[in-house]
Amino acid sequence: MLWMMAASIASSPELGIAAGRCRVPEAGPAFLVDVTGLKDRAGRLKLELYPATDADFLADDNVLVAAGKPFARIEAPIPQDGAIQLCIRAPRAGRYALSLLHDRNSDRKFQLSIDGIGFSNNPKLGWSKPDADHVAVDVGDAPQRISIVMNYRHGLGMRPEKSPN
Repeated sequence: MLWMMAASIASSPELGIAAGRCRVPEAGPAFLVDVTGLKDRAGRLKLELYPATDADFLADDNVLVAAGKPFARIEAPIPQDGAIQLCIRAPRAGRYALSLLHDRNSDRKFQLSIDGIGFSNNPKLGWSKPDADHVAVDVGDAPQRISIVMNYRHGLGMRPEKSPN
């Protein structure tokens, strides 16, 4: 039954953006994300909010939305200078997992050799996605500030840049 519901929702880069867009000033559950460690200021950032379970973390957005599970996304150009802070709304107070993509060529795809990735709680990255428990963060009824450090491919591993921007 779930596959039938998922097929009825068209997947698009805009899916989840309305749910994730913060109001100014945001007063409800949201994450204020300070972004550090960018390799450069090229491209765009894409921040996504997922349920904090291994089965749902980084799952297909279509499937999550069709199942009524939390999913939100925001995309933003990278300012050429200054601190970078993103805001993403959560549907309600609770526990979530966040991923952040530095899409350096703005193609809306993760390319291991080009792009950067980061997660809430800044886990050390290997070659598979981190466990949801390691990236899960809580939010109450008001915005919660967190920091995400970007990681890029270096040889056979993923790690932060030595001189973060």
